[in-house]
Amino acid sequence: MSSPLLSIIIPTYNRPQLLLRAVQSALSQTLTDIEVIVVDDGSIPAVMLPAQEHLRVIRQDPNQGGAAARNYGAEAARGRWITYLDDDDVLLPDMAEKAMAAIQTIPQDLPKPVAVLFGLTIVNRQGHRLATHLPPTLPRGAHFCLEEIPPGESFFSKQTLVVEREVLLEMGGFDPSFSSRVHTELFLRLNPVCSLWGVPDVTYHLSAHEGMRVSSNARRRQRNFERLWSKHRALFTSHPRKTVADFVFNHADMLQRSGQVWLATKALGQALMIHPIHILLRLGSPYKRQCLKHLSRRQNRERICPPGV
Repeated sequence: MSSPLLSIIIPTYNRPQLLLRAVQSALSQTLTDIEVIVVDDGSIPAVMLPAQEHLRVIRQDPNQGGAAARNYGAEAARGRWITYLDDDDVLLPDMAEKAMAAIQTIPQDLPKPVAVLFGLTIVNRQGHRLATHLPPTLPRGAHFCLEEIPPGESFFSKQTLVVEREVLLEMGGFDPSFSSRVHTELFLRLNPVCSLWGVPDVTYHLSAHEGMRVSSNARRRQRNFERLWSKHRALFTSHPRKTVADFVFNHADMLQRSGQVWLATKALGQALMIHPIHILLRLGSPYKRQCLKHLSRRQNRERICPPGV
């Protein structure tokens, strides 16, 4: 097939037991005018899959990380439109069909080019739905993750992106220097050059499991969060304090839930310094006194030694 409508790219590294399920969900689409590209990011042993129509396996060796694997897949893709699937997640059978239908009905008032986002459901090992996140719509020139969006919409839908291959490649693709927060970093650069149309239909199941996810490594996420803050410092400081404080607070909440108490406290202190009243209102009452003490101590330190950032 020389030019399918959609290329589904699955980066993978040393997870053969999960990869098969992801590949099968991609190949089982109701729309057949697709290709599925598995990018083997230096797995040991190398990925071996039965030959199937619409399936290609390409390999980059040695291992270069998920961002580089995503870029490699985009460069190899033949479709005008591309989307990604993590190797431990699954696509619903009508994902590709819904994506191509949605593209045909993109609102005319959204500045071109336009990428599409769908809803995402988190599912546990027993198949029970834990949470569903529906995407916002943001025009070109906005900044995904840093804008105010209506209640009921969520920025936690980035994995569902369907974007023109040329748009992604022209804006530089994923940044290989990031080993996590790769989607967040991409969207901070993508939205300024591409509108994002949110479709409130779930097409993606993100698996909550006990195996390793990049996002489950809290220390790695902290290092990459600091890299993200450094790279996009001007962008963060140009936005309202409330939205930036929310962004940092959500990072602190993730660290807290993963058991990294000290890193979570550090991030919470940063959020409090950005917009203390707003963050205190977001906190549950059992934590307010502790946070007030933390804020007071930090403010005293800042009076003695003002921050350099």
